Amino acid sequence: MADRRQQQHHHHPGIDDVMTVLTKASRDLAVVQRHLDQEFHRSYPDHVNPCKLVSRIKKIQEEVVSLKDLCRELLAEKQDLIDKARASLVGQRSSLQRLLASSGLPLMSESDEMAYTNLNQVLDEWTVQLRAKTGEEKDTGEDINEMLFSAIVQNN
Repeated sequence: MADRRQQQHHHHPGIDDVMTVLTKASRDLAVVQRHLDQEFHRSYPDHVNPCKLVSRIKKIQEEVVSLKDLCRELLAEKQDLIDKARASLVGQRSSLQRLLASSGLPLMSESDEMAYTNLNQVLDEWTVQLRAKTGEEKDTGEDINEMLFSAIVQNN
């Protein structure tokens, strides 16, 4: 049984040499890392350590991708809500006009009509401005929020 243990722990001389080289290399790298850390601490304050800054930049770059995806989802939900609210308002306005006409009551006031016209005008102007920023001139049916998001991200 003792012979068996000696055989299990006995390595080929080539493996012993490789293990020795790897162990020495590991120690040397640890010494280099310790010297670099000491040099960074002497040269830079803790919050300006170049290694830490590179690490933070990489983390921020990863988070930006995630945030872009979340913003797109949020904008899609916002656009859906705007579209539904606008459709509901148009439908309610139409129903109200029919009810007023059939009941003989006075139709909507000029200020109500002006407010509705102004709302549509503001939305149309907003779309034109966004298309100017994104470089799109024709009506592609692309949602306004997506154009805005693209324009902001491209400009930064």
